[in-house]
Amino acid sequence: MSRTYEEKISAIHLLLGIPEDYATRRKLPIQEECTDLQAAGKDIFERELYMDAQALQSWKAMCAAAQDEGIELQPVSAYRSIEYQQKLFEKKLSSGQRIEEILRVNAAPGFSEHHTGRALDLTCPGAECLEESFEHTPAFAWLMQHAADFSFYLSFPRNNPQGFLYEPWHWCYQGK
Repeated sequence: MSRTYEEKISAIHLLLGIPEDYATRRKLPIQEECTDLQAAGKDIFERELYMDAQALQSWKAMCAAAQDEGIELQPVSAYRSIEYQQKLFEKKLSSGQRIEEILRVNAAPGFSEHHTGRALDLTCPGAECLEESFEHTPAFAWLMQHAADFSFYLSFPRNNPQGFLYEPWHWCYQGK
């Protein structure tokens, strides 16, 4: 990881008011941006998705296996650049949210698994997007039983050590 990358993250954090000890306190590693992004189709909002090449291959296999069992997995979000993550924070700050509230839900720019191109936020037909109620769907039950077979893992279970709210929709490819 380059010094310039770390300096860029520090400058963004200073601008957004993210505490200097954020990464240490939350036990989060810096997440490098993916350099091998592949087109991965569209999300539920018809936006283009991009993923790390290995993660994409595994995602496609996992979707096919789920489909074979009557489960439809729908992507909400995949790769996000540091700049995109910064804009998410700026939008929330301008709407009156405090930085502490935002950091309970979103990783700071430079620390999101989405930067790697290996993270996916998922939903399924009939489920509310990015809501805890996703855990009550057949899709979530299927993921809990089978996602590890494709090297995808639930990143933020209840009471996770990183201090994020429970995110049953957020899954990350860990490689084989």
